[in-house]
Amino acid sequence: MLCKFFKKNNYYNKINSKKAFKGGINLIGISADFDPVHKGHVKLIDKARELADEKNDEVVIYLNKGYSANHAPFFASYEARSKMALEAGADRIVPIEGLHHRLTMAYTVPIRIAMMIEDGVVDYVDAANVSPTKIHRYASKFVKKGIFSGIPRNLPNRNVIRWFAVNEFLYRKYHKKLHFHIIPEHKVHGEKISGRVIRREIIENNMKIPESAARLLPDSTVHILEEEIERGNVPGKRNKEILTKRLNTYSRSKLLNIAHMNADAASAIIKGRKYTQEDQIWASLRMAGYGPVLTRLVMSSVEEDVTRREVFDLIKSYEKDGIIPPDQKVEGVIERAWFVASKSNEGVPSSEAHKMFRKGSRIPEKAPHNFDGGMYLRSFEVDSLQDGMDASLYVDKNDRLCCDLRTADRKIKSPLKLPAKFVTYLRLLIDSQFIPLKAKIVEKDEGWRIRVFVGD
Repeated sequence: MLCKFFKKNNYYNKINSKKAFKGGINLIGISADFDPVHKGHVKLIDKARELADEKNDEVVIYLNKGYSANHAPFFASYEARSKMALEAGADRIVPIEGLHHRLTMAYTVPIRIAMMIEDGVVDYVDAANVSPTKIHRYASKFVKKGIFSGIPRNLPNRNVIRWFAVNEFLYRKYHKKLHFHIIPEHKVHGEKISGRVIRREIIENNMKIPESAARLLPDSTVHILEEEIERGNVPGKRNKEILTKRLNTYSRSKLLNIAHMNADAASAIIKGRKYTQEDQIWASLRMAGYGPVLTRLVMSSVEEDVTRREVFDLIKSYEKDGIIPPDQKVEGVIERAWFVASKSNEGVPSSEAHKMFRKGSRIPEKAPHNFDGGMYLRSFEVDSLQDGMDASLYVDKNDRLCCDLRTADRKIKSPLKLPAKFVTYLRLLIDSQFIPLKAKIVEKDEGWRIRVFVGD
């Protein structure tokens, strides 16, 4: 079961903040950052409280811990945010930990919904600025197509649509699903309350809560925040020393072993060295085409030293439990790379090949999980090679696929010699951001080769 997996990996440790779950009752769930709890969040808890009191149920907040749903460090600590939620009317807090520095939201949403269903949550409360009917209609289209990860950014309340769609998908596993209660987004003077704006105003006001922010917060949140500020616990920050040290020293191959780092990002990071401030890292990643969410995720992965293998294995474990939708399975990512490489080799533009794959086109030839490539070796380097030696893969500053290996007496670097289709395939796998790749030296009758291994 999912809960067993979380306990085993120290990701799922319930904290009894107010009262234990009672046998025979249902749970009303909310999943949130609550950083900090503002009056919009109070409206959510009030709605959940209303439902719970009608049925003698409990209001349970699934509170993100460690990193936010958008992959950033929290402004206020988990303990402080838990107190805020309990003061606002929640019965119990359950930590969501170990996900948001490893996985994108496309993967964390199915995991969080599955956790709730397994815990006994029946009703789920959220807010949106469009009607539940319209959200359900949007979600149904994606469910019908079997698409859960590619929901367009321009859709209103995109994440709520994702929750609706994944909830329908998980019904196949659990034969039950969450009953959604969607309330209007709470606004003040016509504007949605923004936790980001509240945090910024406090920081810009020399860590004192200005009236403009205080009027958006319940009194209990203001009191707890003031205590946390006085203790020096707010704001939470990244470990800048570790983050900058790794980005200043990691090789190209080691950077590409970090989850969510593609070849362009690794090149931009190296080009932008030396880093002393977080905004310098942001600038480099933005040059590589990373948006704010992916920038925060890769920075969190670097800070926690999250590898591609770690993310790959985590997703596979959830796949085994039937929690990951088919379009997000790791084998599908590998198959798509091979499909696009094959079609590109036939002259089809890669953008068109991606669209073809999403629409269901496939080829009979399965993606290879290992293949051999050649190297450019000098005669004196050959004597240093041994069969089975590990090699590292990277993309050099000239955008060439390369390998390097350390022998007993020297370091050898060489571009890879591969057919065009395999060049495209390998580059797409590198840019997948979480498919692990490893390589070894093999001796064959025709000479030394690099054997590339994909995924498992």
